[in-house]
Amino acid sequence: MPIIAITARRDGGLDGEALPAVTPEQRVTVMIHGYRYAPGTGDACPHRTLYALMPQRSGPRVVSWPRHLGLAHEGLGIGFGWQATGAIWRAYAAAGKAGDGLAGLVRTLRAQGSGPVDVVAHSLGARVALSALSGVAPGDIGRLVLMSAAEFAAPAAAALATPAGRAAGVLNVTSRENDLFDGLFELCLAAGLRGLGPTLGFGLAARNAVTVQIDSAAHRRVLAALGHRIEPPGRRICHWSAYLRPGLFPLYRAVLDGRLPLPVLQAALPADTAPRWSRLVLPLPPAPDVAH
Repeated sequence: MPIIAITARRDGGLDGEALPAVTPEQRVTVMIHGYRYAPGTGDACPHRTLYALMPQRSGPRVVSWPRHLGLAHEGLGIGFGWQATGAIWRAYAAAGKAGDGLAGLVRTLRAQGSGPVDVVAHSLGARVALSALSGVAPGDIGRLVLMSAAEFAAPAAAALATPAGRAAGVLNVTSRENDLFDGLFELCLAAGLRGLGPTLGFGLAARNAVTVQIDSAAHRRVLAALGHRIEPPGRRICHWSAYLRPGLFPLYRAVLDGRLPLPVLQAALPADTAPRWSRLVLPLPPAPDVAH
């Protein structure tokens, strides 16, 4: 099935392709990009890159989300584009407004007969997804996979305290590889925003949310025991590892289709995560022996 392209306008309205008929049994997955993407802007257009079954350009951070999520052959995939360029504070505000558009899209899908809508979001796309929860009914959004979420603890907690938020299941995917980006995000927005807490890289304190730290050996051992082997990290700093690391998309598919229930994962994972900056201070590998 082709991937449906939808774009949120700055006024909260939506443009894009007509939605096909859906049934309650059909999986519907909305994909949401992060910062510095914008529909219709060449290489920065997510519909041509991340959301395309065959991306129109190659690059180290270009991978087909729908293909790896299995949406080429089953379910309905929707690429949700929004204007995420410009200054970070402007993009942060735009993400909240795009959440209104996402909520409208979800309401339309539900009115047309779909089951709960799942969401996969990266970076500031997580703010879009969480912002939508206040505009939908309980059960309208089923599961959310938040990859290296660029959002603060307080608004995330408020979103998950809504009726729709309490009914959803959330997988919060973190890594100490993202610490530099989390720190810069907090620093850039600190002047205008107060009392919002740290980013979700520290975890997400909600009954229905599970945080998995993909650069943690302990977390990866648990995932391997559950049938999901995740490759170890290869970098100290990376904002995109949550969708580039081999093994992660099969994990997300299992969470989204219910083969790996979030309560099972939550019960198996360690309760704590590594402290911030711990990856940056890891010792370097020993130098090879040199014969004398």
